[in-house]
Amino acid sequence: MNKRINIFIPAAGFGERLQPITLHIPKPLLPILGKPVLQIVLEKASTLPVNKIGINLHHKKELLEEWLKENLENKNTPLNPLLIEGKSIPFEKIIFFREETILGTGGALKNAETLLSEGAFLVHNSDVLSDIILESLLEHHLSSNNLVTLAVHDYPEFNNVIVDENGFVKAVGAGFKPAPADGKRTAFTGIAVYEPDFLKFLPEGASSVVDAWLKAVNAGQKIGTLDVSRGGFENRPYWSDLGTPEAYASAVFDALRNDGETVYIHPSTRGCKNINLQGYVVIEEGRVFYQNISLRNCILLPSSLTGGEIPSNAAFENCILGPDFKIDFLESEVLAATFEDGRKLPGAGGSDKKYYRIKRGKKSAVLMQCGRDDPDFNRQMEYTKFFRMHSIPVPEVWEVDFDEKSAVFEDAGDTSLYNWLKCPREAAEIERMYEKVIDALAVFHTAATDHVSDCPLLKNRIFDYEYFRWETDYFVERFIEDIKGIKTADDPTLKSELNRLAFLADSFPKTVIHRDFQSQNVMVPDDGSLRIIDYQGARMAPPAYDVASLLWDPYYRLEDHVRERLVNYYFRKIEDTFDEENFRESLRICRLQRHMQALGAYGFLSSVKGKKYFLKYVPEGLRLLKEDIALVKDDYPELYKVIMRL
Repeated sequence: MNKRINIFIPAAGFGERLQPITLHIPKPLLPILGKPVLQIVLEKASTLPVNKIGINLHHKKELLEEWLKENLENKNTPLNPLLIEGKSIPFEKIIFFREETILGTGGALKNAETLLSEGAFLVHNSDVLSDIILESLLEHHLSSNNLVTLAVHDYPEFNNVIVDENGFVKAVGAGFKPAPADGKRTAFTGIAVYEPDFLKFLPEGASSVVDAWLKAVNAGQKIGTLDVSRGGFENRPYWSDLGTPEAYASAVFDALRNDGETVYIHPSTRGCKNINLQGYVVIEEGRVFYQNISLRNCILLPSSLTGGEIPSNAAFENCILGPDFKIDFLESEVLAATFEDGRKLPGAGGSDKKYYRIKRGKKSAVLMQCGRDDPDFNRQMEYTKFFRMHSIPVPEVWEVDFDEKSAVFEDAGDTSLYNWLKCPREAAEIERMYEKVIDALAVFHTAATDHVSDCPLLKNRIFDYEYFRWETDYFVERFIEDIKGIKTADDPTLKSELNRLAFLADSFPKTVIHRDFQSQNVMVPDDGSLRIIDYQGARMAPPAYDVASLLWDPYYRLEDHVRERLVNYYFRKIEDTFDEENFRESLRICRLQRHMQALGAYGFLSSVKGKKYFLKYVPEGLRLLKEDIALVKDDYPELYKVIMRL
């Protein structure tokens, strides 16, 4: 498809259903995890062969113009050039169509006739988020004889377009109930492709584009549709029109979920030590917290209520906070689409287990439900008793049903170390937190190890040569071959080096280890304590594997000098148990093993489990692996060569 087209993005409306939000922020600039909706639409449009982009302006037009000029003209912003798959939209391609009075959906197109008469053009509403493939819509239209092609889907709440058996529009309006016998009802997505001849059906001044569709139909023109219901998100494309505060909140939380996150905090945020985060929380640009505040399932818009007018220890739940307003929403309505049944806790990560927040008396608790054939359930129950006996801070188990493979734990909250680190903090505060986590880790490697005979299930679970080799085969298959598409063709030299690496890793002294001791598995309750989770994979292995998992974590990059201080801090905790030279050699080898295991897991979770968001951790994981393999390239030249190709 080489034909270049113009795009029109309606952005003039008042957003009345979104008030009071839109009294402060025009709807196209509503932020979705730090990125305005208009930017998301522009990025989506940039994948097409774009000639020019028209944007109409009225409500808060100065803010929109200022944002576009700042972000498209400024060389230091990610929008200039707006690069998506090598394509760009420079500021010079943007044409503003200012409206002194609102012209409506039809009048806006007529007002832009000088641009839109040049050829076929695509219209994409500025308040629509979707994963509809625009290229497919454009190709479908250009291969048809349609005057207009509407992207439609089955969305009962908005099904007011009546089409015949061939998908051509017959009528539009909520009054046709049910649809005529020879037609069906569908919903317009706010995305369409038009031929310039359509403009002659629009009068001068304010008008409705729907009226013009019907005029064209009555004149014998084809207003076609492309049904995008099949495939995509839950057997239909993901779509939201952000028309109400509830729709906006749902879209924000959906964006979190689709990114595998539960918290977004803009880097400009200050005063993080005063925030308690629970559930899904989004804090947009410029927030400063001067006093303690508790947030659960909240969106804080720019200029939100975070100054002295909020009483200390205020708690906000299920709401959107703006500069002078608070909009409450029902959790069941806004979050129902965010997890499977509206009750599942956020942050399950790569696990197939399901977690639900429930009540036990006046206390909050967490119900864990495992599959009937889950081999880890009994082990986790046994490990929990053992670890708590030796003062390792794992959640207490309150109830167990071995037949149903379910257990009720104390509630450790929703704030993992991973989320805690998202809020900008002083370097000293971060280092103190890591020292606290290392204090807990050292207990695994010392006190628990000294008494491991009390837990035969753990004592006999050895991280040995075979397991180390399984990890590196996992890396080769799931990452090198599946993700990177590089076939190693059973390279005997590579296998030999991986064998030697596993043999060396297996030779170091073993202690109890967590085995996946990274920032998402350390919870930070608001009482200042810690809780370690996801420990059912614990084994007997070199303790350096846990140290590598924590301090060389792709989820959070530590500065090298901070990491070295923390390694020294850890060693002071266990120096009576290990020789330092031997430990540091084991750390060098375990880092390689851990990096390969993590990348293999990201490959498996993204390609097999469909959790594509794990791919965002690949660049840092690969950087760490390349950095560490370079230190031993003479010992493992073939492995070095393969890794440096990735």
